[in-house]
Amino acid sequence: MTVRDIGARRWVILALGVFAQAAQAVLVNGAAFLIPALHEDRGLTLAQAGTLSAAPIFGVVVSLVAWGALADRYGERRVLAAGLALAAAATAAAAASGTLPMLALMLALGGAAAASANAASGRVVVGWFPPHQRGLAMGIRQMSLPLGVAVAALTIPPLARDHGIGSALAFSASVCAVAAVACAVGIVDPPRPERGRAAELGLLDNPYRAGRSLQRIHAASVLLVVPQYVVWTYALVWLISERGWTESAAGLVITAAQFLGALGRVAAGGWSDRVGSRLRPLRLVALSVVLSMAALAAAALTDSAVAVALLIVASVTTVAPNGLAFTAVAEIAGPFWGGRALGIQNTGQFVAAACVGPAFGGLIALAGFPAAFALAALIPAAAVPLVPRK
Repeated sequence: MTVRDIGARRWVILALGVFAQAAQAVLVNGAAFLIPALHEDRGLTLAQAGTLSAAPIFGVVVSLVAWGALADRYGERRVLAAGLALAAAATAAAAASGTLPMLALMLALGGAAAASANAASGRVVVGWFPPHQRGLAMGIRQMSLPLGVAVAALTIPPLARDHGIGSALAFSASVCAVAAVACAVGIVDPPRPERGRAAELGLLDNPYRAGRSLQRIHAASVLLVVPQYVVWTYALVWLISERGWTESAAGLVITAAQFLGALGRVAAGGWSDRVGSRLRPLRLVALSVVLSMAALAAAALTDSAVAVALLIVASVTTVAPNGLAFTAVAEIAGPFWGGRALGIQNTGQFVAAACVGPAFGGLIALAGFPAAFALAALIPAAAVPLVPRK
């Protein structure tokens, strides 16, 4: 099937890609919303609970490049369906586990399987959408992460509080199972040149040897993901412990912030289509991350009345760079290296994200939330000059 033949169906495929990535986010990122239950009900410290909640992220880290290589070789539909089915099985096992070590192991295995959605769903979008629509389409695809976090914020805290951690994880498993079936039925792999023709065109060549653009985008993205995960991991805890909010009220605020962040990603993608560049908007968005986190740190330190509003602003700005960087990497890498390049891109980000839970949990315990927010403003400042200009 060609791009012309697919017609409007590419939007259905895009929706399925969004669903697949959102299901992954409910599992991987939603584990952070178990922290209050782990802290209060199981007696874990914030650093310990943050480490356990990062178990799915550790699983994602070790498997991203492998899933990308499989997508490059065997196509996106098989990778998405198989990976999400395995994720559902592992998370169901986590829900039934009776000990913390077994819970951590099953969460890590679930994250490793769910990582199939990262590279494969991105490749589907790049393959089926032309360049002048690709930024918008990838922005819509990147909505999946904040939307998945929003769903998790709305459902997992009350489920864990009222019915236990097992029930919350059973919900994540069911979402992954439905997504696996939907992808198996509805995803169509985008067309690619035959390998012989691709070799003649140079599409099989290693793009990392052609320049340093990919490396610089990877490095900038690693720095920019730190404030994103600080907000995702500890905003709920901050609202409950420092601002005196209930779990339900705090979850609603996080949910609203994530929906706004999803719309921000679409707007950033459409902006990149209009200006004909992914990198120029990426630099400006990176600067906005620094400013919003610095403002949040100052508001938290002074207990300002606008602190919660600034948390919402930071939630929007910190997720905006991902779609721009993701699209740029896929376009530079090409159809035969895109899966691996996107796997490398996400691996670096998830390594940083996996460190956020324990590192910032310890920092918060020692110095408080304002210090954590301030450090989360300093780290992405180094990303601005790293973004390539071409």
